[in-house]
Amino acid sequence: MDAEKLFEMLKKVQEPKGFFFNSDRERVFDLLEALLANKERYGYMACPCRLASGDKKSDRDIICPCAYRKPDVAEFGSCYCNLYVSEAWNQGKTSEEYIPERRPPEKMGF
Repeated sequence: MDAEKLFEMLKKVQEPKGFFFNSDRERVFDLLEALLANKERYGYMACPCRLASGDKKSDRDIICPCAYRKPDVAEFGSCYCNLYVSEAWNQGKTSEEYIPERRPPEKMGF
């Protein structure tokens, strides 16, 4: 699968749920390429903005869309890596602020 096919597939599934791709297409396609690289590397699409362990069970919370996307978009208008955003984010109706990391440190291998 290539990034364009992944984009179309995910867009169809996620937009009805209220999750939109960031209007910055270059960023979106960089992230989609990284997701595909992680799928090739690990066998699953781990969030490219987080360090994956390579253990699918341990990384379940960061398999895209990650477990933190919904609360991040609800609170900040964007997920941690800015792949998925709210409609208001894309329309410039929310401030684009730093999205804090919600993943607990013990899940990050620290």
